[in-house]
Amino acid sequence: MAEPQRSHDTPRLRPAPLLFEPAAAAADPEHFFDLESIEDPRELLSRSTELTHAFRAATDRAIEYQAMAAAQLADPRRFDRLTPAVIGERAGWTEDYAKKMIEFGRELMRGPEDLR
Repeated sequence: MAEPQRSHDTPRLRPAPLLFEPAAAAADPEHFFDLESIEDPRELLSRSTELTHAFRAATDRAIEYQAMAAAQLADPRRFDRLTPAVIGERAGWTEDYAKKMIEFGRELMRGPEDLR
């Protein structure tokens, strides 16, 4: 798994809209955000590139939320706190990775002003 990281100096890109009909995708496994219907290769490249950036941004954002949830679950002030091993098991991570995600989540929750 990749190391959790996010540069606080990098502006968050606004992802392209992920337009697609889930029911249509289930009915037609070849359906993927209507890319199969785009005939112009320039338009296909443009839209598929937008989707690539959108998925990357969504992945980065989801990882941040995972990290914050892990940090909250490991908070020693919680009476029901979880160990890194248990958090890792629930998320499908190793214990070492869970520890890194917990620390990353704590950094995110502290905010950029505390990262100096």
